[in-house]
Amino acid sequence: MERFETARNAGFVGIIGNIFLLIIKAIVGLMTNSQAMIADSANSASDIFASLMTFIGGKIASKPTDNDHNMGHGKAEYIFSMFISLAMIFLALKLLLDSIYSLISQSAFVFSWMLVVVCIITIIIKAILYFYTKKLYKKNPSLLLVSNLKDHKNDCIVTTFTLIATLLSLVNIYWFDGVVGIGISIWICYTGIHIFVESYNILMDKSLSESNKKIVLDIIDKYPDIKKVNHFTSSPVGYKYLISITIFVDGEMSTFKSHEIADNLEKELNKLDFVHLAIIHVNPIKLTAKKK
Repeated sequence: MERFETARNAGFVGIIGNIFLLIIKAIVGLMTNSQAMIADSANSASDIFASLMTFIGGKIASKPTDNDHNMGHGKAEYIFSMFISLAMIFLALKLLLDSIYSLISQSAFVFSWMLVVVCIITIIIKAILYFYTKKLYKKNPSLLLVSNLKDHKNDCIVTTFTLIATLLSLVNIYWFDGVVGIGISIWICYTGIHIFVESYNILMDKSLSESNKKIVLDIIDKYPDIKKVNHFTSSPVGYKYLISITIFVDGEMSTFKSHEIADNLEKELNKLDFVHLAIIHVNPIKLTAKKK
């Protein structure tokens, strides 16, 4: 449960930080008509939604197994990550249209040192949130935390370009402001699509990765009595996997011995950090008789 408490904490801290940034960005952006800052403020609004989804998703995902949910509520993490991605994509498309219009109409904004101050404050706060969330992620990996990590990192990069656009206006280069707005939109959209695909794959029961499957097979190879492996299936349960494997042993082996092998293998596989539950089925196999 510590893993899900971590996601809730990251979500709560993110909400507080992003509300503050949204307010100062929106006020200064509207006062100066900076399209880059307005896009940046809208990005902060998206971040508030992402942090809220992280908080709620973590709370639901932390609920224990019950009669209606035998495998727990872990997939809530991916459902809410998908909500985050859809909101990001929708916002990105809206900002893209506004930025293109701003670039075509060649609208200029009023330079203000407040724009510079807000950019610097944003970069500092987002850097702090990034390293805080990264520290939590190292202790308890989660797709919700990954979504927030990407948000904080992206915001540092995005706001840096907003700062550059603001400083360029001092030498009457205003077109870069619209270009930055377009760049921010594309970046948000790309991140949203990436998170959507990750969430979709889990919700559609994508099987275990080839690298993790190899780890399982390597463990099985250490058992000399296991002659063959078949029907290796896997299904995600939250951030872990339920795996089912059929092993074949010598048909003349005693039932007790064959099940002892299966039990030992299950115990070893269940210790893997990506395994929720390992189920091993045992089948007999007729070995070729040795020539005398």
